Amino acid sequence: MDFANFGLSDQIIQGVRGAGYTTPTPIQAIAIRPALAGKDIVASAQTGTGKTAAFVLPLLHRLTCEDVAHKEDRRPRALVLTPTRELAQQVQDAVITYGRSLTLRSLSVYGGVGMDTQIKMLRRGTDIVVATPGRLLDHMQRRTIDLSRIKVLVLDEADRMLDMGFIHDVRRIIDQIPKERQTLLFSATVSPDIVSLAGVILRDPLTVEAGMRRSPAEGIRQHFYEAEKDAKTDLLVHALNAEMMESVLVFARTKHGADKITRRLERSGIGSVAIHSNRTQAQRERALAGFKEGKYRVLVATDIAARGIDVDGISHVINFDVPRSPEDYIHRIGRTGRAGASGDAITFLGREELPHLRRIEQFTGKRFSVKQYPGAPVRADRPASKPRPPEDDRLPGNGPKLEGPRTRGKQHPFMSTVRKRKPFKKLESYSTVPGGGGWSNY
Repeated sequence: MDFANFGLSDQIIQGVRGAGYTTPTPIQAIAIRPALAGKDIVASAQTGTGKTAAFVLPLLHRLTCEDVAHKEDRRPRALVLTPTRELAQQVQDAVITYGRSLTLRSLSVYGGVGMDTQIKMLRRGTDIVVATPGRLLDHMQRRTIDLSRIKVLVLDEADRMLDMGFIHDVRRIIDQIPKERQTLLFSATVSPDIVSLAGVILRDPLTVEAGMRRSPAEGIRQHFYEAEKDAKTDLLVHALNAEMMESVLVFARTKHGADKITRRLERSGIGSVAIHSNRTQAQRERALAGFKEGKYRVLVATDIAARGIDVDGISHVINFDVPRSPEDYIHRIGRTGRAGASGDAITFLGREELPHLRRIEQFTGKRFSVKQYPGAPVRADRPASKPRPPEDDRLPGNGPKLEGPRTRGKQHPFMSTVRKRKPFKKLESYSTVPGGGGWSNY
């Protein structure tokens, strides 16, 4: 199949081919045609499978073909909501790339930068607004944007918007948009919350799905290695040097952790830069641009900042800290192996992170072997951990239960004996306030 088979305008086809694309991905193949027909859609696909083009192309086509009765009207006709600044900019770039031969105007609206320039651009008029919920609400409250003419609404990465507590902001925005509109909801996963939201804001939606929601792209090779918490940084330096990794995305759980990792890598002569919510928008853009250009070999990021990072040629994703959510694990490793390419996902696993591995295994339906990294430095004050036992030897609650009293002398891979563990010192707190979920030190 070719993009021309969808009935897209010649100008849009020129933009697609100019970007180097000829054959649609699976999600594009099943989502573009009904979107062009005006249907409301709930679409899910793995990270890195081309969801952005799946809604940008039909959006551009509709606005181009639409008969505009009052061309002097400056109000936007399409709104795309995204959870992060980086993703908003990524969508804006896609609109510019595919619509290079069109006369449509677009604007990205997000926080971290001054509002004056955005207000000036809105006054000049725009057809498409790509926005994060918080900054868009700021404009709505100041009456610097009018959404009364919106014909197409897109919720991109809807699952992440809900995870980040934007549900109430999204509902407030939707209340100000005409009910007679087309709504496209795109998400990597479709949770009960997504289904509930879709039931309220979409009309008789068509649900399309490409690939398995619980598994990464086929070209991603997954590796799990033993690493105690205080030895992970040394292991990271060793791995980067041993395999000569060239374009590496490292995930840290906290902003402080990301900065600490970056400083250690720099001291080891490894060019790296951190990106997280404490960085200004200008700093984040410079960091991402430097990583894309090869100025930095390693980009260290937190989950929130990393959503929307779309860099071709990332060879390795390294989970310095294991994500607590299996969905986040899938999102993280989906930063490599994009668009049919191959890549490696490496996870450093400490003894306290074993429960997270179990959840990943349950979520994906796969069992992963935990190994020692080849040639990894072994600390003199601690013996090397034993390899993970086969499935029949796993502890109760982690696979088939063992027979006989206790564990019959069998040992856990990270514990010499099975005993009651002391409670861990609480390092982070989690907010359970509605709409405020998230780790506080992100």
